[in-house]
Amino acid sequence: MRKIGIEEIEDIALGAALLGAGGGGDPYVGKLVAIGAVKECGPVTLLDPDEVPDDALVVPIAMMGAPTILAEKGIGGTEYRTLYDAVSSFYGKPIYAFMPIEAGGVNSMLPIAAAARIGLPLVDCDGMGRAFPELQMVTFTIGGGSATPMALVDEKGNSTIFRTITNKWTEELARAVTMACGGSVSISLYAMDGAFMKKYSVKGIVTRSQVLGSAIHRVKEATDCTPQEQFLEITEGFPLFKGKISDVLREVRDGFNFGKVVLTGIQECKGREAYVEFQNENLAAVVDGKILATTPDLICLVDTETFQPVPTDALKYGKRVLVVGLPCFPLWRTKEGLDLVGPRYFGIDTDYIPLEERWKGGEQ
Repeated sequence: MRKIGIEEIEDIALGAALLGAGGGGDPYVGKLVAIGAVKECGPVTLLDPDEVPDDALVVPIAMMGAPTILAEKGIGGTEYRTLYDAVSSFYGKPIYAFMPIEAGGVNSMLPIAAAARIGLPLVDCDGMGRAFPELQMVTFTIGGGSATPMALVDEKGNSTIFRTITNKWTEELARAVTMACGGSVSISLYAMDGAFMKKYSVKGIVTRSQVLGSAIHRVKEATDCTPQEQFLEITEGFPLFKGKISDVLREVRDGFNFGKVVLTGIQECKGREAYVEFQNENLAAVVDGKILATTPDLICLVDTETFQPVPTDALKYGKRVLVVGLPCFPLWRTKEGLDLVGPRYFGIDTDYIPLEERWKGGEQ
């Protein structure tokens, strides 16, 4: 148990933006929401999952929709109370704690804001260990957990509760309502007891985000290696490509940011070409026609000078980036995990090969 204040939020937002693998929204927007809540309501208590009673009601809080829209649409401020009242009334018991559903610049921050404003603790875990674009893509689905009852509310005050027959149906129906509400909404889903949370969550994700963010903030202070070497060491990342963005193809479709960023090699990659495809999150990295990484491993683009993560909605012509691969949470590499988030689910015509194996195979 420890407290999360403004200094911690700065580091968590940065580290979570890296783990968001290009998705999860602009960390600046999410950070402002969390800092504003903590300034008004005080620091948030962060609990280790093992500190949560087995019968306690734990509820993830998140935004749904295209992160680009959230930057323009904003959050009204009353959504968290609406979600709390809807879920606690449904279960007939108070919510014990909130938790994030994924790592990302926005969805790691909104649960902090919700916890501060409602006066609840936050649990140090999530359901992805990164970010994915669809609601069923969580470790809780692998464990047989249900996304519903799912509460949804927009900034105008419209709200509803879904009951669906599968988590995929939750995604389909909630996505349609999200689009009707302007492209982004606040949600609460996968309500669970403490015992289920301890068994199927990705533990320590908030702390990991904070450690990574702190290290990135100080990456240029290294004295015995280059900043890039320091960055790769702290993240345990694989350098896939270094290039200048020569083209960005992007569209918002069905509530997602779809697109492709094309890179022209610089420095040690001069004379080579690469591209990264994304659906909110980066899905595949291809260098000189060879696939070097795919979902569910993390593909992250960072600034070559500051090593700050660059989300898909901030990609722009001329920016110089380092493409880095990070191994995913082990549960995603099981058959059940790959059925949910493997490359073929997203229409990428390849079997999943772990990032480390592609690297050892000499494809870098």
